Amino acid sequence: MKLYPSRSLIACLLSICLSTAINVPSAMAAEKTLHAVMSSSLRVLDPIATTAQITRNHGYMIYDTLIGMDENLTPQPQMADWTVSADGLTFTFTLRDGLLWHDGKPVTATDCVASLKRWARYDVGGQLMMKYTDSITASDDKTITLKLAKPFGYVLQLLAKPSSVAAFMMPERVANTPEGKMITDYTGSGPFKFVTSEFDPGNRVVYEKFQQYVPRKEPASGTAGGKVVKVDRVEWVNMPDRMTAINALSSGDIDFIEQLPIDLLPMVQADPNLKSGTLSKLGSMTGGRMNFLYPPFDNPDIRRAALLAMNQKDVLEALVGNPQYFRLCASVFGCGTALETQAGGESLLNGGNPEAAKALLQKAGYDGTPVVIMQPTDVPSQASQPVIAAQALRKAGFKVDLQPMDWQTLVSRRANPNPPSQGGWNLFFTYWNAETIWNPVVNPMLDGGGRKGAWFGWPTDPQMDQLKVDFATATDPAKQKEIAVAIQKRAMDQVSYIPLGQFYDVAAWSSHISHLMTGPSTVFWNVEKSD
Repeated sequence: MKLYPSRSLIACLLSICLSTAINVPSAMAAEKTLHAVMSSSLRVLDPIATTAQITRNHGYMIYDTLIGMDENLTPQPQMADWTVSADGLTFTFTLRDGLLWHDGKPVTATDCVASLKRWARYDVGGQLMMKYTDSITASDDKTITLKLAKPFGYVLQLLAKPSSVAAFMMPERVANTPEGKMITDYTGSGPFKFVTSEFDPGNRVVYEKFQQYVPRKEPASGTAGGKVVKVDRVEWVNMPDRMTAINALSSGDIDFIEQLPIDLLPMVQADPNLKSGTLSKLGSMTGGRMNFLYPPFDNPDIRRAALLAMNQKDVLEALVGNPQYFRLCASVFGCGTALETQAGGESLLNGGNPEAAKALLQKAGYDGTPVVIMQPTDVPSQASQPVIAAQALRKAGFKVDLQPMDWQTLVSRRANPNPPSQGGWNLFFTYWNAETIWNPVVNPMLDGGGRKGAWFGWPTDPQMDQLKVDFATATDPAKQKEIAVAIQKRAMDQVSYIPLGQFYDVAAWSSHISHLMTGPSTVFWNVEKSD
């Protein structure tokens, strides 16, 4: 029997949560405010220095990009239009009229050049692009010129990609923040302004409509087209308990829940004043990332043993439950994408092989070093994977140290390259919108640059890096597909990460809300709220 909190307890929790989180000044009572409960709380505000999706969503609220990506994964003009020279080596971007920073100053090409250079230092695809780039310069106040030293076919796709890390534009003074330091000035040029004075880290985030924002004329699609803001304010309110959030949604105290646990979906469906649905057609890939720097996962055979121990179905049933909202998928590019291939992932799809994992672990000389797994407890889409994985690893003979924490603590800690005994880690689990990992150039987990370039976990894999170069420079789609299969096999052999299946988040919202955008990022332009 599933036990739910009593109505009196829910009412008490709701009263406390709403009195602290939704304390709207009386002067703003007439404004149209949309209240949203997002997938996790927001603490990290620099969308270039982290791949956390909540920070990416924050980025799309207040920043803009030179190029957007529509719902068909096609680059489209956003802040700028572009031309490409006949030899494919020179890209000229021309800023459109009316672009202003939130402080009222005009957006210039110099700002954008500085922003592109900062983005390219952090993003794995940007790092690869810069190896082919001769220069990025401001030809005049509205013209950015990117010259390649040799052909590279993914410039536009990288500048348009919607996530991890999106190429957000910032004022030059912000973009010049020294490498390794977070920005502290949150001036953007996007459709909303971040209200610094009302930011309560981990609890409440407030955005106001940027009255001087000039949207494009084209219909909104993905992160492209016209970003027309139709509310005065958006507030993100943290409510880790989804029962409390559903009751707040039903009572009208909040308007939107980004991620709804599937077992609570019937409660929403039974309320005629609420709606629900999947806003990302490709869904998300969940998976585990190991730390390649320290024992036990510095040993490739021990990584392979861990992969053999995993069972996708167990993870997805614990995470989602209803098979209508998940599918087995071992592709590092996500299933349903153009490069989908599951080569090398057969054990994940077939229930794992704990006996083979145990034998390989013994052969590899595993000495009982504990596997420190970071376990976020406050995000429904992240909480169950570490528990199921820990059970599978123990069954195969691993010693596991499961350490609970909130997601934002995990996001900060995963950047720590020190040994587990000094605040580091061995394994954590995350998820990616399939639209953000759909090819080798944009997928952060396929970088082999070690401590100087790779994503958290820091694998050193020159062979993988060469395969990515081969893919990026290939012009024949059939050849690209062939290389993608080789990359998939290499990722499974080296256990670049452990794909644990694809799932589809269900959002819930009030019937007063309409015109929600679909795509990998949850955004609030074009959304209407009726009285």
